[in-house]
Amino acid sequence: MTPSLGQIDPPDLSVLIISLLKGMIYRDDNERLWGALLSLQARVRDYVSVLALALVLDEAEGYAFLKSRLESEDEVGNPKLPRLVARRPLSFPVSLLLALLRKKLAESDAGGGDTRLVLTREDILELVRVFLPTASNEVKLVDQIETHINKIVDLGFLRRLKVGAGTTTGPTSYEVKRILKAFVDAQWLADFNDRLAAYQAQFTENIDSAGEVSDE
Repeated sequence: MTPSLGQIDPPDLSVLIISLLKGMIYRDDNERLWGALLSLQARVRDYVSVLALALVLDEAEGYAFLKSRLESEDEVGNPKLPRLVARRPLSFPVSLLLALLRKKLAESDAGGGDTRLVLTREDILELVRVFLPTASNEVKLVDQIETHINKIVDLGFLRRLKVGAGTTTGPTSYEVKRILKAFVDAQWLADFNDRLAAYQAQFTENIDSAGEVSDE
């Protein structure tokens, strides 16, 4: 007899490792996989440590991912291992957008209420618009910022919502994923206001005479 869903065994260690190597695991996306991870996290940590990786798991926020272990965490005298999880260099506009989204997430948390932060496309553009020179070709700039938004979606820090999902009724909307907190930490955020002037100056420098944002 075919077992019911409640009788199916939870995912095993191999499924967890493969899922983590492919990307991030969210509690809201797959509660059964998340439950298996909580049960087997000690074994997962032991397994990935052989690959010079570390498991980052936040039960409160409901996300988990793998990161490369710092060289200082490796045993002295061991040969340097190749990096399994590659570092992804980010362009300046993408870095700026991530910083602004992280700040917005902190403001939302401080205000209480819903922990789920949803922004429309126009909301995100408004975060960046303060950095745009008034004489620039805004149409071209908006098109390029849309490209950077798509990059952040690909990185997993934004999730594009379908029309009609949640509070979305028409405009393109995005959920800011709380895993962003693990990549832009509290100390960095505390220094954020001190960096805004430097960001604005650099952002202006990255705009060429045609009014386009450089991806440097």
